[in-house]
Amino acid sequence: MSLLTIEEPAAEARHPLWAGGHAFWALGFRPFYVLAAALAVLAVPAWLSHYLGWLVWSPNITLAWHMHEMVFGFAIAVVVGFLLTAVRAWTGLWTPRGMHLAGLALLWTLGRVTMLTGPAWLAAVIDLSFLPLAAWSLYRVLHRAGNKRNMFLVGLLALLALANGVFHAAAMGLVPLSVFAPIHAAILLVVIIESVIGGRVIPMFTDNGAPGTPKSVVRPRNDKIALAVVAAAAAGWVFGAPGPLMAALALVASVATAIRLAGWRPYRSVRVPLLWILHLSYAWIPIGFLMLGLAALGVGTASTALHALAVGSMAGLIVGMITRTTLGHTGRKLVAGRAEVAMYALIQAGAVIRVAAGMAPPEWRASLLTVSGACWSLSFALLLLVYAPYLWRARIDGKEG
Repeated sequence: MSLLTIEEPAAEARHPLWAGGHAFWALGFRPFYVLAAALAVLAVPAWLSHYLGWLVWSPNITLAWHMHEMVFGFAIAVVVGFLLTAVRAWTGLWTPRGMHLAGLALLWTLGRVTMLTGPAWLAAVIDLSFLPLAAWSLYRVLHRAGNKRNMFLVGLLALLALANGVFHAAAMGLVPLSVFAPIHAAILLVVIIESVIGGRVIPMFTDNGAPGTPKSVVRPRNDKIALAVVAAAAAGWVFGAPGPLMAALALVASVATAIRLAGWRPYRSVRVPLLWILHLSYAWIPIGFLMLGLAALGVGTASTALHALAVGSMAGLIVGMITRTTLGHTGRKLVAGRAEVAMYALIQAGAVIRVAAGMAPPEWRASLLTVSGACWSLSFALLLLVYAPYLWRARIDGKEG
């Protein structure tokens, strides 16, 4: 007669952080989500304290530094982390992990340090190395898998790398161009990425997370038109289209994006925080383009419009996607608790207050910027507090990644 053997579950393998086997280096979302959130928590208070004259942290902290780091530091880290994870799921092939992933994360971190403390030439060399290497890593996997459908994302990363190169060239006086022009271009490129990825996942997540009828309406032909006009409006702004033409392009982009969002039935998401944060954040895209069109006609400012896109849509979608993908890719239930709702509410409040700061009387501006910055930093601090342990440890279901 055979005996039944009852054994303890295998303990999680322990590896030091500097070893490739540590869970932190298992898949791209892990280090880049943590690093991006940490930068978000620290960089905005550093900039505001400098801007408002409270404390000068470094002579390198300028408006150009602030804008660069929010796009080419913070947003790009999340985009790369998300794509490294998504391409793994799309192709079934491994994107960088282990020491390869650790090397990319270290390079990104060195870029942030040198942008803050180093000479301009050294910051440029290190910072400009990251995006091409990340894009090449994604290209190799997509090419090997024959995944042509998503190859355009590598092209968008290449355009972001080009914009970053133009920024550094302008900052060092090598080209007669404002440093803000390539940053505006990068913000709008990220909006295009959001439009593409959002159109793929938001209606799907909504139908899966809020079952029932009516389902989301997705019309591929209309989606292509909406993406085309968004790209056209972005190009118009970057290349300096005349005011009336730019206003028309932005208005069409705003309407097309709003119609697209309406088809996804956002009202179905009201009771599901993991969904309403995506719909609400995406809604800032038509709002931002409307404001950009008005700015082209001299009504309002471009800064306020771009903050609507950068804080409302970009940061809002980032918080929503970080929480959702982390829960899913660490084996946890796709359920938002009080902490997640607080993160979502804070980042959206920060967006509303930041836009209000651009429209309010000058004597209110400092107070509104302070409150907006506090909302931003609290949102990402809470994100770090709750989600860093998830990202640090292995999946609870024992799977790889």
